Parts: sequence; C-alpha cells; structure tokens
Amino acid sequence: MHSETRPGRIDMVLLLTVFVLLVFSIIMITSIGVPKSISLTKPAGLLFPSCGEDGVDCFFLLRRHIFRIGLGLAALALGLKIPLRFWKKMAIPFFILIFLTLVGVLIIGSSANTTARAWLIFSNTSVQPAEIAKVILIFYLAAWMERRGRDITDFKNGFLSFCAVTAFIIFPVILQPDFGSTLVFTTIATAIYFAAGARIRHLALGILVVFLFMLLVIPNIGYLRHRFTAFLNPTIENCQPAPKEGEIRRNYCWQTEQAQIAVGSGGAFGKGLTQGIQKSYWLPQATDDFIFAASAEELGFFRIFLVIIAYIIIAYRGFIIAHYASDKFAMLTATGITMWLTIQAFVNIGVNIGLLPVTGITLPFISYGGTSMIATLGSVGVLLQISRTTTPFYAHNFHRRRDRGSHFPQHGRYRRA
Repeated sequence: MHSETRPGRIDMVLLLTVFVLLVFSIIMITSIGVPKSISLTKPAGLLFPSCGEDGVDCFFLLRRHIFRIGLGLAALALGLKIPLRFWKKMAIPFFILIFLTLVGVLIIGSSANTTARAWLIFSNTSVQPAEIAKVILIFYLAAWMERRGRDITDFKNGFLSFCAVTAFIIFPVILQPDFGSTLVFTTIATAIYFAAGARIRHLALGILVVFLFMLLVIPNIGYLRHRFTAFLNPTIENCQPAPKEGEIRRNYCWQTEQAQIAVGSGGAFGKGLTQGIQKSYWLPQATDDFIFAASAEELGFFRIFLVIIAYIIIAYRGFIIAHYASDKFAMLTATGITMWLTIQAFVNIGVNIGLLPVTGITLPFISYGGTSMIATLGSVGVLLQISRTTTPFYAHNFHRRRDRGSHFPQHGRYRRA
C-alpha cells in the first residue's frame, strides 16, 4: 500500500472527508434549521409566523452556521500553520488558563436553558470552555507523558500522577454538571495514556475506579439519575418522575423517543429534504444534539449511513497519522485528537438512535454550534500538520522503529513504533 501520507504533504483524504461533512452540515442546517430560525426571529405577538412575514428570517441559523464554519476554517488554517512545538511549549500555561476558566464557569457561567452551567456569555455570544479544554488537555497530556518517558509505567509516578493531572480538568466539568463532556474527556485521556505505554493493569484499575465513581455520582445528581433510570427502564414512572417542590415536571424519555421516531420514519431513503416533521414540533435541539436523527428522517438509512462511514474514514486516517508520527509528542497529540473526534461522533450517534442515554454533546463538523465547530476544525488543522511530517508507509522500516521515540504498549512493555 503506497497511498499513505508523504513528508511535506497533508493527508488529503482526511481533509476532503472533513470538507464533505461541512458541506453536508450546511445542506442539513438549510433544511432542518428553518423552524428554529422562525422561532428565534419572529416578532413578539405573532402567533403563526411564516417566511413571508416582516422580520421573520428563515435562514437566520444558516447564516450564523456558515459564519461559524468560516471561523472554524480560519482555526484549521492556524492549526496547520502554527508549529507543533508552539503547542508543546505553551501546554502548561494554556492548561492553567483553561482550568481557571472552567472554575470561573462554575461561578459566573450560564446554563443556556440546559441542565449544565457550561457557557460564558459575552454580549450576544456564548462560549463553551469545555470544548476548548478538550484540545488543551490533549496538548498537555502529550507533553507531560513525553517528559515522563518510561516512568509512565510506574504506579506512583505514572498512574497516580496521570489521574491527578487529568482530574484538574475533569472535576470542574463534572461539577457543571456535564456528563457528555466528562465522558469524552475521560476517553481522550485514557487513549493518550494507553498510547504512551501504560500498563494494562493500571488501565484496568483506572476503569474500575471510574465505574465505581459513576455508581456514586449518578444516583446523587438528579437529572443524571432520572436520565439513566429512564434509559434502562423507560416506564411512565421513570420517564416522568414526580418533581420535588419547586421543580418543573420533566419527561426524561421525550428526546430519545422523538429521535427514534425521526430515525424510524425516515425508512430506507427518507422523506426528502425539508420534508421532515419531527424537527418542527417534537424533536428538541434538531439542529444541535439531534441533527443526526433529524437528518435520518429526511435522508433515510442508506444516505445517513454515509455519514457514519465518513467518521470511520477520519478515525482510520487519524490513527494512521498517529502511528507514523515523527516523534512521541506528535503521536500522542494525533491519538488524542482522533479519539476525541471519533468518540464524540459515535456517542452522539448512539444517543440519536437510542443506544446511549442523552449526553448533550454535539456531532463534530455537522451540529450547529460555535465553540465546538472552531475547536474541532482547529484540531483537524493540527492533525493535518502532523501528517506532513509522517514517514511514508512504504519507508517505514526497522531503523525507524529503533530510532523514533514514539511508543505503544504491548503486553505491559514498550515496543517502539
């Protein structure tokens, strides 16, 4: 196979796949975003607004979405241009800054009509620091683990230190509380730790600790308890539990039920663009967290499956880039970015088709969202920059295995890559 990335050339397969998803997102926001655009721009007191009414902007979301994609492409260009050594050098200052920002969110942040206090509001613009924190955590852990070297296999200097470092970012996110982002952070950190050469028994211990921690946390956080109970046993009592005094009665199965109806009603070939019904009245966040389900209703199984294939391609190209990266920092960074993009995509899809409880995370490159779009496209720029310096597939030989500093775990010991 001679089609792998060559020195000095970016991975065009990865770039084109991301661009295809961006074009897809523009098409679907055009089709799905009209009801929400009307709701956001209709004049006060107008009961039955339509696109022909004065002041009603049916393409309000589309224009904002295109603008945010433009900002994201600018971030991609910066990620491609800024040397990787800059992110390595600035990993510690950025880590401290994002930690303080996440703590600040707990104090002055906004919930933006959700269950999590996760946004900072500036004028008419909202920023979700947790999305930026994902990128910074990747850079910091990659730099930290490169410095640790073989000490990463040690229980005290490796495993316990890794847990302590990761907790600085994860705990403020847990306190928001943002279960979806917490899941993504944990997966990113675990993937980087594994790629750095962690011992399997330490990983198993970490997974056990996380599982026990979840057993303690979920029953004590109201919305998480109701969400998981309704997911595991969707009865009327669990879906609509009696609220405590002063609380609003919620249906914790509504989003999942409506998403499944949207996916199921799309059938094999869909109802056609703009013809979806769920987006207008029943499916909440049809342009955001549940854009996959809304798209499936209009496109059908066979077309929406192409989106899943696109994420598989991104995962494959990303891990190829990581495997043939020029040094350990680059390898760990590429591993973290690839794991972030793919795990977030498949968790979102799992939620949309009812395989996972609602998590509140977006679908990368497709969902309507500013901070997420900029952060994910910026990370793609970094991944493309790493692809420039990878050794070609056909030139990957024993000498490179011996000379490079990138490591992968194998039976509890290091093997060089």
